[in-house]
Amino acid sequence: MANPKIFTIKESEKQIKRLLKSSSPMLCTRLKALLVFKQYEATGIPKRVASLLVGVDQNSIQTWRSAYITGGIDLMLSHKNTGYKPSKISTEQEAALAIKLSNPNNGIVGFVELLDWFNTTYNVDINYKTFHGFIVRKFQAKIKVARKVHIKKDETAVAAFKKTSVKSAKK
Repeated sequence: MANPKIFTIKESEKQIKRLLKSSSPMLCTRLKALLVFKQYEATGIPKRVASLLVGVDQNSIQTWRSAYITGGIDLMLSHKNTGYKPSKISTEQEAALAIKLSNPNNGIVGFVELLDWFNTTYNVDINYKTFHGFIVRKFQAKIKVARKVHIKKDETAVAAFKKTSVKSAKK
C-alpha cells in the first residue's frame, strides 16, 4: 500500500466550516473532504480512508485532492455544471402549442403529428425526443389519450340521435 500524500492546506478549519455552511450540497462533500485532509494534515491520510470518512468514491477524493494541490480551494470548488440548456421553443411558439393542444377539434392524433405541424408551421427541425419531453413537461400530455372524435362531427346530429334513441336499450 502506498504512503498517504502529505500536503499543506492554507485555509483554517474555521474557514472551511464557514464555507461548508454556506455552500451548495454538491460542494459540501468536497469541503468535507478538505476538512478531513486538514485534520490529518501532519500525518496524511490515504484516499481510501478519506473516502470512507466522507462517504464518496476514492476516485473523487483523489480528483479533489489533486485539484486542491494544483490550484487551491478555487479549483477544487469549481465545476462544469452549467444548469439547464436554453429552450429551443420560444414563448410565442409555446403559446401556440398551448392553443393547439387545448382545442379538441385540432385533428392531431399523436406527438408525431404535432411535431410535424410544429416543424412545418415554424420552419424548424426539432428532435422528437426533445419535443416530446417539452410537451410532457410543460403541458402534462400523456401518450395514451382517449379516442379522438372526427373533426367534422355534427354536434346537433349527436344531440338529435340521443333524443331519439331508445332508453330501454341497456336492459
